[in-house]
Amino acid sequence: FVGFKAGVKEYKLTYYTPEYETKDTDILAAFRVTPQPGVPPEEAGAAVAAESSTGTWTTVWTDGLTSLDRYKGRCYHIEPVPGEETQFIAYVAYPLDLFEEGSVTNMFTSIVGNVFGFKALRALRLEDLRIPPAYTKTFQGPPHGIQVERDKLNKYGRPLLGC
Repeated sequence: FVGFKAGVKEYKLTYYTPEYETKDTDILAAFRVTPQPGVPPEEAGAAVAAESSTGTWTTVWTDGLTSLDRYKGRCYHIEPVPGEETQFIAYVAYPLDLFEEGSVTNMFTSIVGNVFGFKALRALRLEDLRIPPAYTKTFQGPPHGIQVERDKLNKYGRPLLGC
C-alpha cells in the first residue's frame, strides 16, 4: 500500500468476512468509502469495521481476556457506487454486545467517532444505519418528553440527535 500500513497484519484478514450472515440483533451500517490510492476496497471496508469496533494500532493486554469474535465489527459486503470509479459502499455489522444499552451517544461515538480521520481512507460517509428495534427500546428519551424538547428548540417534523 502507498503511504498506509495497517500494522502487524492486514485488517481484511480479521474484519472482512463476506461469508458472515447478519443477525436481526446486529446494528448494520452502510458507509460510502473512498480508499487512498493503492488500498483495496476490502482492506478499506475492513479498516472501517476494525477502527469503529475493536481494532487498535497496538497490542492491548486485555485482548486475551475477551473474545474478539464476539465484539468485532464485520465488513460483510462491498459494492461499487454506480458512476463513481473510486467509491464503494462498505456494509458493516456490529454486535449489540459492543454497545452500552440506552446510550445513543455511546453507539454513535463507537461507530463514527474515531474512524473518519483514518489514514487508509480519502473520504468516508455514513449513508445508512439500521438499529434493531429491541435496542432502540432501551433509549429512554428526554426526561420531560419529546414535545417539551421540540417546543424548546422550535424544531418539528425531523429527528433530533446530539452526540
